[in-house]
Amino acid sequence: MLNNKSQISVTIHKRDGILYQGEAYAVSSTNEVGPFDVLPMHANFVTTIREKVIVTLENGKKNEFGLDTGILFVKEDLIEVFLGI
Repeated sequence: MLNNKSQISVTIHKRDGILYQGEAYAVSSTNEVGPFDVLPMHANFVTTIREKVIVTLENGKKNEFGLDTGILFVKEDLIEVFLGI
């Protein structure tokens, strides 16, 4: 778990390696219910995702990753995203 509660640790995996790894202010995506955001100290959470994942850095910069399908896991300020699942 990160000591700095203003950020979360994010790793986005694709079939052949890691697409993104770093700290972020928020992660956004879409599941079967609609768009959602994950912020620091979010409850543990697992969901299928589609369309895209947006990683928002603390400075406001956004990194967007397109996808067809994937799975997003949140546990104790750690986010793991697996694309192409």
